[in-house]
Amino acid sequence: MAKIEEIDEATVDALVDQWEKTQIKEKEKKKEKESNTSNNGDIELPPQIAEVSSKSTEEIMAELNKLPFFMNDLNEGEDTEDRPEIEALKSLAYEGEPDEIAENFKNQGNDRYKSKNYKDAVEFYTKGINVCCNVKHIEAALYLNRAACNLELKNYRRCINDAKECLIRQPKNVKALFRAAKAYFAIEHYDEAKEVLQFAYSIDDKNIAVNSLIKTVNAKIEYIKEKEEKKRLKEEERIRVEEDLEKAIQVRNIVSIKSSYGTDSIGDAKLHLEDVHDIETQLIMPTIIIYPTVDEFDVVSEVSELTTANELMELVMNDRNEDYFRDGKHDNFKPKKLEAYMETEDGGLVKIPKKVTFNSLLMSKDVSIPLFDNILRVYFVPKVDSAEWIANWKREDALAKRE
Repeated sequence: MAKIEEIDEATVDALVDQWEKTQIKEKEKKKEKESNTSNNGDIELPPQIAEVSSKSTEEIMAELNKLPFFMNDLNEGEDTEDRPEIEALKSLAYEGEPDEIAENFKNQGNDRYKSKNYKDAVEFYTKGINVCCNVKHIEAALYLNRAACNLELKNYRRCINDAKECLIRQPKNVKALFRAAKAYFAIEHYDEAKEVLQFAYSIDDKNIAVNSLIKTVNAKIEYIKEKEEKKRLKEEERIRVEEDLEKAIQVRNIVSIKSSYGTDSIGDAKLHLEDVHDIETQLIMPTIIIYPTVDEFDVVSEVSELTTANELMELVMNDRNEDYFRDGKHDNFKPKKLEAYMETEDGGLVKIPKKVTFNSLLMSKDVSIPLFDNILRVYFVPKVDSAEWIANWKREDALAKRE
């Protein structure tokens, strides 16, 4: 059981006095806190802190950057000529031995490179290079690192030149070879890239980056070779097709005249053989059918040389709606009411038999009927209008439309 001791009167007075003092201090603290609180409940800050608290992060950083030891660039911002502390810091960059100065610039460049600030990094590496410290490993590193920056900035020629400068000082620097190869690859100089990579491989055949780029370069070179081979074969085939077509035309004694229209195709359709390399197969002709009395025309992309005028009429007319033949303009356009004509080589006209094949007409020795730009041209005219149309035909106008 706890023992209860009796407290004398003097001890009680001391305890009460201590409690009262504590209460007074608490009240004073509370009063001071209330006096520092504004009407909206915000705590008033000391003047220096209050001034900073009203600024944005960007504004605070801008202020800090005016302080010499916070500056990223001693040349930026306000005029520094009137600020001796900044000029002093600038001079520090060039104090020491040349190798120490160059090393310092290299380190500053490395910091910028790590933060991907490649342009500033280039400036620091360039300053280090311009020191001309004549220490090979430092100069090699400066050129090598500047090459890395130029590679990132897509300054590929500069990257190659920097890599070369590094290799002059360190001929077996694999990183320099790798960066030069990447730059050559970027400007599509694949053979040069391959040559540089082969040298890098001879130095370090286990280098993962080098081996990976070798595969990429070889794949690209192979792709280009295949593409060029396909292009060559395609061109050879095109020439063979043209030569065989020319032989087929010559064998048939067919004439083709150049016209002022200057095209030898209708869309994708061109004069060709049914079997492009067999001159005895059918000649397939793109065809223009002209209806001169109504200023209209039809285009048929493929017409066999064994087709007749009558078959061609039926092809273009039989699928038309009956309303077409009742519109007052095409009343006489049914095949039985049409006549067929073709131009002659001398600019005249000839009425062609409707049941004779076109190759027989084109190969005829009695009258020379040509193709125009390797396209078959036929006129379909209603019988009732043919006499008037023929009377108005002018040989001079027809010849003027040819080259």
